[in-house]
Amino acid sequence: MTDAAGPLLYVTPTDPALATGGRAKLSRLHQSLLHDLLGDGFHRLVLPSRGPNPVAAILRGQIDGIDAASLSALSDRIAGHRIERIFLDGSNLGSAARAIKRRHPAVRVITFCHNVEARFFLGALRASPTPRSLAVLAANLNAERAAVRASDMIITLSDRDSALLQRLYGRGADAVLPLAIEDGYRRDALPPPRSPAPTPYLLFVGGGFYANRDAVRWYADRVAPRLAIETMIVGHGMEQCPPAPGITLVGAVEDLAPWYAHALAVVAPIRDGSGMKTKVAEALMFGKRIIATAEAFSGYAPSVVVANRQCDDPASFAAAISEACGDPPPGFDPAIRLLYDRFHAPAVARAGLAAIISA
Repeated sequence: MTDAAGPLLYVTPTDPALATGGRAKLSRLHQSLLHDLLGDGFHRLVLPSRGPNPVAAILRGQIDGIDAASLSALSDRIAGHRIERIFLDGSNLGSAARAIKRRHPAVRVITFCHNVEARFFLGALRASPTPRSLAVLAANLNAERAAVRASDMIITLSDRDSALLQRLYGRGADAVLPLAIEDGYRRDALPPPRSPAPTPYLLFVGGGFYANRDAVRWYADRVAPRLAIETMIVGHGMEQCPPAPGITLVGAVEDLAPWYAHALAVVAPIRDGSGMKTKVAEALMFGKRIIATAEAFSGYAPSVVVANRQCDDPASFAAAISEACGDPPPGFDPAIRLLYDRFHAPAVARAGLAAIISA
């Protein structure tokens, strides 16, 4: 335990036992690190999972388990445990930040922004222009505005997100804490994936949300036809993407390690989104060369981009892949792995969180 200040309450809509996607995994890591730093001074409140909110509540930004009952429970926890600091797991919890400041003005509110939610859900609206998508955007915009106004400290994953908060709400981040992930690399020899994966193959990893589906669609239409190598698409929900030549839709797998271990390289043709892309840090962790767009590399250090290949048009993307096929990178590149250790390992995040909670 390294922090001598008062108790901290971590408020999240994500049950750490059910963490699956990149956002949930980062939340789980932050909770583990804060508990390590604070010991008995760390408390957690997991917001309840609720059905659709009434329209009036949505328009007030009461989403992700935030309502009158959960705000009352939050206030009781603050009083009962003499909480001095709140760590909100997402700017979509802005209604909680506002309520805390009204009821407990002396409590310090720290909000961690996984994305600029307004930007993320604008992209989702563009991808699926429905009344529901518009309502979700409005709810997150209102919640995020409340978070920025009511928080004592705002944390973003990148300088880009900080600048966008400044443009949207008139206030940028007080601290930037880049994405980190638990070390899942195993040094033992791994058998090839059981699914009929060719050798060699390229690997795309990601869940089935709009930016990943758009990336696979663009890649399948514009890049894959130029290639003589198969690309495996791994991730929950991705098996529902339209089939295409040169693309194998695997979907969810129990263990990503064999898929990374036997891939020639990792591709990340992301063209939209916010925050940082977990798949890039994950590839660094497994020592895999990455061929990706500027959007996929957003928030990553220049040395990460230089060590890999940034390509933003189909011809250069295909050329980079063909070059990798002609001169295959090592199955595990220590120089690539070093970038994970330097920028995105848990120890790096722990030091950043320690500085933030003691500020």
